[in-house]
Amino acid sequence: MSKPNGPLVSFVFLLVFSSIFSPKLVFGSVPVHERIIKRPDPLRHLKHYNDVFNVTNKHYWASTAFTGIHGYAMAGVWTLCGVYLGIFMIFKNSITSNESSSSWLTVHSDRYFLLLFILFLLLTLFAIIAASFVIAANQISQHRTKKLKNTLVKAGHEVTQSIRRLITAMTRMQYLLLPYDKETSSRLNVTTHRLGRESRMIRNFVRNHEHSLDVAIQVPYIAHLGIASVNLLLLVAALVLFLLHWHPGLIFIIVLCWILTALCWVLTGFDFFLHIFAEDTCSTFEDFVQEPYNNSLSSLLPCMSSRKSEKILTEIGSTIHDFIGKLNSKITEVCTTMGLSEENFEMLGFKLICDPFSGAPEFNYEPGDCAKDAIPIGKIPDIISKFTCYKQNSTEACLENGKFLTEDASNKALAYSYTVESMLDVYPDLQSLTECTMVKNTFSEISLNQCKPFRASLLWQWASMLSLSISMVFLVFTLILKAYQQKGRSFSICSIFPNRSNSVNVENQNVD
Repeated sequence: MSKPNGPLVSFVFLLVFSSIFSPKLVFGSVPVHERIIKRPDPLRHLKHYNDVFNVTNKHYWASTAFTGIHGYAMAGVWTLCGVYLGIFMIFKNSITSNESSSSWLTVHSDRYFLLLFILFLLLTLFAIIAASFVIAANQISQHRTKKLKNTLVKAGHEVTQSIRRLITAMTRMQYLLLPYDKETSSRLNVTTHRLGRESRMIRNFVRNHEHSLDVAIQVPYIAHLGIASVNLLLLVAALVLFLLHWHPGLIFIIVLCWILTALCWVLTGFDFFLHIFAEDTCSTFEDFVQEPYNNSLSSLLPCMSSRKSEKILTEIGSTIHDFIGKLNSKITEVCTTMGLSEENFEMLGFKLICDPFSGAPEFNYEPGDCAKDAIPIGKIPDIISKFTCYKQNSTEACLENGKFLTEDASNKALAYSYTVESMLDVYPDLQSLTECTMVKNTFSEISLNQCKPFRASLLWQWASMLSLSISMVFLVFTLILKAYQQKGRSFSICSIFPNRSNSVNVENQNVD
């Protein structure tokens, strides 16, 4: 028992840790079952992007953003029409006097004052409802997007914490083995520093991208909230000016509503792009849960192939299983040498050590399957101390008390037993990192519980913004008709119909 098989154990641990965090990660090949995306790519002169979801590919982003072209195009057309209409009206008013500017539309619209007022009220009500839906959908989509972001960030923090626990365990192993195996201790030191770099990289990645994600979530939220709120204010102002019949103010409101409508169409296209991106993201998460090693996300995540991870865990299990098996053999050997029965030996405090790994070929980690009377490896130091002959004691006194282990041999045995104990303490973290369990569980939780409401909220936001944009188009046209109606006429405050005398004068001017 004075020479346990420690160097082999620690060296295998070293190889395992080195392979887990090697810069050459094992990625899947081109995904076979993953959904292929086919969309026009403006960066390739509208040739189709024909590939999988890939957030590192600018052509994916360009083709996905292009899906909102209906909103962007409508915003552009609406803006150009507004510019041309403004130029036309300025030119027309500059060559036509107010007295002779009454048109066919002005005369014949006299019959439709009530109809236009009802139409204006209905469109205003519809626009107010649509703007309210935009605000509500914006709030819900922000909440669900933040929840999804926090889930991903939490997974990153958990991975970092697992690596920190591994670093702590390996640092302890390094100092334990230093007096007995300097080469392995030095290798452990190198691996510990590599783990530290990995931990810092993940921590910096999470911190930097968490800020970027917060900005990406907050900017659209503020844009939607601002435009919807301003839209509500303009609708109220338009209603007031509609009833006050203040012609210059109504023209100013029309200009503002025209600009706001263009912005609404831009957000409509942007919201559709977000909806498509959410569909792609959730579909990729679902594919990753089903096939994590043959997925487009494999290029972003440090997940090993299942074969390699199983091989590494099997090596660890096999090494510790053999190590504990040899310790138990030594116990039996010492028991036989001392001429003690197994019952008498157990009375002295010695029992077989718990082996938490199953036998060949899987060597699965099953700590709950140990025999009830087996002792955990963490209790070995207490037992060894009972049989250690310390230097201050004489050899004769030690032998009389059954203490047959020298202090040096005891310290060496303790170092290796502590090393194995440290490995067993962090084995669940090691298993989780090698099998990419945290990432799988995170994506599984998102795809099962968060994706459906997340996609629904973005779809609702797009539909609400589309409704608001359409209602604003018709409302602006209604306001233009109203501006033509009240031009050159006199209205009483809150009156729908013009004053009779003024209406007759306008008609006489057009007859003449």
